[in-house]
Amino acid sequence: MSRSSSRTSLAVVGAATALAVLTACGGSGDDSSASGSDGKPVSITFWGWAKGSKEVVDAFNASHKNIKVVYEEIPSGNAGGYAKISNAVKAGNAPDLVSIEYPQLPEYVSQGALQDIGKYFTDDIKKKLLPQAVELTTLGGKSWAVPFDASPQAFYYRKDLFEKFGVEVPKTWDDFRKAAEKVKKADKKARIGTFFPDDPTTFQAMAWQAGAQWYKPEGDTWKVGTTDAATNKVADYWQGMLDDDLIRSNASFSPEWTNSLKSGGTVGYLGAAWGAGVLKGTLPEQSGKWAVAPLPSWDGKPASGMLGGSTFAVTKNSKKAEAAVEFATWMSTTEEGIKARIESGTSSAFPAASELRPVAKKAFDAGYYGGEDIYQVFEGAAASIGQNWNWGPTTGTTNTTMKDQFGKVASGSTTIKDAVKAGHDATVAELKKRGLKVEDAG
Repeated sequence: MSRSSSRTSLAVVGAATALAVLTACGGSGDDSSASGSDGKPVSITFWGWAKGSKEVVDAFNASHKNIKVVYEEIPSGNAGGYAKISNAVKAGNAPDLVSIEYPQLPEYVSQGALQDIGKYFTDDIKKKLLPQAVELTTLGGKSWAVPFDASPQAFYYRKDLFEKFGVEVPKTWDDFRKAAEKVKKADKKARIGTFFPDDPTTFQAMAWQAGAQWYKPEGDTWKVGTTDAATNKVADYWQGMLDDDLIRSNASFSPEWTNSLKSGGTVGYLGAAWGAGVLKGTLPEQSGKWAVAPLPSWDGKPASGMLGGSTFAVTKNSKKAEAAVEFATWMSTTEEGIKARIESGTSSAFPAASELRPVAKKAFDAGYYGGEDIYQVFEGAAASIGQNWNWGPTTGTTNTTMKDQFGKVASGSTTIKDAVKAGHDATVAELKKRGLKVEDAG
């Protein structure tokens, strides 16, 4: 077993106790043939929210006779989608296939909401995908989801305004601060980017990029620590940016954030690969003004975390796992699936399947970014994603607490460090509540 697969086999429950819970709770399904036992198409239900999903389903249904997919659009995960999925699983009326982002996957596995799909998600499929993405879906030695995209970080910036202000694209975080100071000096109303108080995942990706490891399985114990040097460095940096009024504090994708981008009050966006479609769809009138660069790093060398990214998982009570995985695999690993999603309009995707990235690049109209080869930027970022980060089985608790506390940071009633510590304390308490062994590393 390789170091990578060995680490991954512990990734959800480095502890044997938790692993036993996972294997006991995970559904097995009582699968029927993907082609239908009576010769009729197998009908499966799919819940998701990503742009282009309906078009993908339509394309699949038009080209497949053995499986019919019924699609229902639900709110994005943290906007109510995850609650809807969890409630449906508890009620026993969940769909066959659901969209789940990488950070939330261990939570659903630990709750026994999903089933192992290793019988259908085979090694020949896995070999086509970004190793880091496969690792994040291989928990307790079992396969729990089909990775769709990877979400390496990137820096989007107003090229026209950077040139106007005489600001160079930053390569390090020290450069980024200097660039922020120059932007503010050139236009007292402009800022280089935004701190999202409602989105702890962006901060987590920054900590990941810096080399932090919040969840670390050691033997039969979860070691949880968020006060390591890497996290503290990131927290201090962004606290300083806020204290010195060098960056905005707006809720992610809110009207305030959007209006600031439209007016030129915000000239940069620290996002992920999927952000290319977000900007294109949100600010169509600014076509040709934006460019994409690698995320600044601490030493100037390529480094990235992952900001979101989606997978397709089969719910525990589905009797049609084979058909569901066939559809999920088609979405994730075929040229037709990627093209249908991207050609739907503003959607962008950086596929986990490496051979499909040229297809995605061709399907996405990069004219918005002046014809820049943005996928080359994403390729470099994906290759630099740190491989020591694990998501734990209580991500929901961590994020909810951090989100609540981050909301108080802008007012000065707490600090980023204290908000992260609050998330840590809530995480440790929840792990203990679930009967898992925990080492509180602070």
